[in-house]
Amino acid sequence: MSARLQNKVALISGAGTGIGAATAQLFATEGARVMLCGRRREPIEAMAALIREQGGEADWVQTDVTDEQAIERAVSRTLERFGQLDVMVNNAVNYTWGPLAQLSTEDWHKSLRGSLDVAFFGTRAAFRAMQGRGGSIINMGSVVGLLGSPGLSAYGAAKAGVVNFSRAAALEGAPDNIRVNVVIPGVVWSEGTREAMRSEQMIAGTARAVPLRRIGEPGEVANAILFLASNESSYITGQQLVVDGGKTCELNVGASDYTSQTSSKLRQE
Repeated sequence: MSARLQNKVALISGAGTGIGAATAQLFATEGARVMLCGRRREPIEAMAALIREQGGEADWVQTDVTDEQAIERAVSRTLERFGQLDVMVNNAVNYTWGPLAQLSTEDWHKSLRGSLDVAFFGTRAAFRAMQGRGGSIINMGSVVGLLGSPGLSAYGAAKAGVVNFSRAAALEGAPDNIRVNVVIPGVVWSEGTREAMRSEQMIAGTARAVPLRRIGEPGEVANAILFLASNESSYITGQQLVVDGGKTCELNVGASDYTSQTSSKLRQE
């Protein structure tokens, strides 16, 4: 253990599975005391128990982060349990999918609520707890907020909003040494990804569309979150750290084909 988060307290939403769970475990191994929150009790309770079994310090609070009062209570519970809040990871998300022409206003608002509003609720609550002390807030974006994706207009708009909201929040937090940054994952293995990948062909096709030729692991995103939570990033705020295997730096699929062909040719030579 390198103890990069020694003496720090972190609140992580959506911490029962996927990126949130990987982040909670990683933070604990780095010395943080972690409060896990999420909509479903079973996974966050189980993950907190696992962290304690591994020698870490963790607790949990069942929280629907789309409820602004619930996230305020989660922050209050963290302060009561651990006495401080140093890191806030707004990871939980809820969104809808559908063609624009058929997308209902209700589903549009659901995506905004489940991505943009939750970043606002969590950041605002963390600001109040961190004022006079400083801290690091990491909001979760998505490559869909940087690039268009059919069927995800609402989710993409919400995640794009998270990026600019975080810039403004970073400016407001700077006088109190409250840093606000965004981690932007690409396709990463999670419950949702496994449900969407209905065949080996789909998995292979998705992997081929990524320059690194594979789907990311939750722990790889957690490493980026850890960096922004730690003092190693003490002079970084208002920024976006993209963890996508190179996807957003690519103009089109043809570029991937060119890279593949070039690599193959070099190996032959």
